[in-house]
Amino acid sequence: MYSIRAFRHGLRRASTSSSSELGRGIRGIVTDADVEQARKYCLNQIQKGDYEAYLIRQFVPRSARDAYDALRTLNLELARLPETVSNPTIGQFRMQFWRDTVNKVFAGSPPREPISIMLHKAITDLGSRSDGSSVKSLKFWLLRFINTREQYMDNRPFANLAALEEYAENTYSTLMYMALASMPVRSVHVDHLASHIGKAQGIAATLRGIPVLAAPSQRVRSPSGADVGSNRTPALLLPLDVMAEVGLREEDVFRKGPHAEGLQDAVFKVATRANDHIITAREMLKNMQAGMSPGHDYEHEGETEHVYSHTANRDERAAADVRRTFGILLEAVPTSEYLARLEAADFDTFQVKSSWKLPWKIWQALKKERV
Repeated sequence: MYSIRAFRHGLRRASTSSSSELGRGIRGIVTDADVEQARKYCLNQIQKGDYEAYLIRQFVPRSARDAYDALRTLNLELARLPETVSNPTIGQFRMQFWRDTVNKVFAGSPPREPISIMLHKAITDLGSRSDGSSVKSLKFWLLRFINTREQYMDNRPFANLAALEEYAENTYSTLMYMALASMPVRSVHVDHLASHIGKAQGIAATLRGIPVLAAPSQRVRSPSGADVGSNRTPALLLPLDVMAEVGLREEDVFRKGPHAEGLQDAVFKVATRANDHIITAREMLKNMQAGMSPGHDYEHEGETEHVYSHTANRDERAAADVRRTFGILLEAVPTSEYLARLEAADFDTFQVKSSWKLPWKIWQALKKERV
C-alpha cells in the first residue's frame, strides 16, 4: 500500500539527495521525482478506493491521465471528509485548505502534497499545448466541484429530485468536464453527453451510499473501555419529495434497514431517473456517431464555461469528438451495470453485489463504442 506517509518520505529522500535539489525543493519547484512519487500515491488511492475509475483510467488519453488521476483522488478525499472529521468546522477548514491549494497550484506554487503536485503537472502540460482558456476552465470547474462538496458535507437529504440532479451535475458531471478540459476538448455535444452521464453517476452514487450511510454507526470506546458514543449520525440522502410520495420515513430506514416500508419504492423512483439519463446518453451517442443532431438541445449551454464559439458544422464534427473522448464517456458503463444489478435485486440497495464482469463490460463498450 502506497500511503501519504510513504509519499512524504519519498519527497524528503529526493529533496535531500543533493544541495541543488534541496534548493529546488525549498523554492517549491516540482521535480520529476516528486511527480513520480505523487503519481504512485494517486494511483494507489484510486485502485483501493475507486476501482471503477482505476479500470477506466487506462482508456483515458495519456494527455489527460495525470489530471484524471489527481481529480479522482481528490474526489475520494472530499467524499470521505464527512466520515473522517470529528465536527463540521474541521471539515470546513479542510475544504478551505483545498480551495487555497487549487489557487496556489494554478498560481504555479503547488504545496508539497501529492494531489496538488499532480494537478500542477497536468496544468503545466495543458498550458504548453493549448491556449489559456482550457486552464481557466479547469480551475473554474475545480472550484465549483469543491464548493458543491462542501455544501453537502453534512449529509443532509436532498429537498427534491431536481436538487439531487443539480448536485450530480456540479460534482460527477463536473469531474467529466474537467477531464475533457484537460485533453483539451471543448464540444457542446460531448459536454451534453457528459452532463447526462454524470447526472446518472451522481444519482447512482447516492443510492450506493444508502447501506453505508443509513446503517447504525459503530460505538466508540475510550482506551479504558468506556462508551463515548458513536462516530457519526446515520443519514439518508434520498430526495424528500420522493420519500413523501411513497410514505418512507428515514427513522424506519435507520431502525429496519432494507425492511423499511417504502424504501424499495423510493429507490425505484430515483433509480429510474438515473436510468433515464443513461438512455438519453445512449440515444444521443448513436445519433452523433451517425453525424446527426443529438436530438435535443443542451440545457446548460450558455452558462459559465459552456459558451462555445464555433457553432458551424457541430453535428458533422460530433462523431470525431466522441471518438476522441470515448475513454472518458466510458464512465457510463459502471453506472449502467450498477442500475442493472439494482433492478435484479428488486431495488434493494442492501443486496446489490459487486460485479466481476465489469472489466469485460468496459472493454466490450470500448470495442463497440457503445455505453
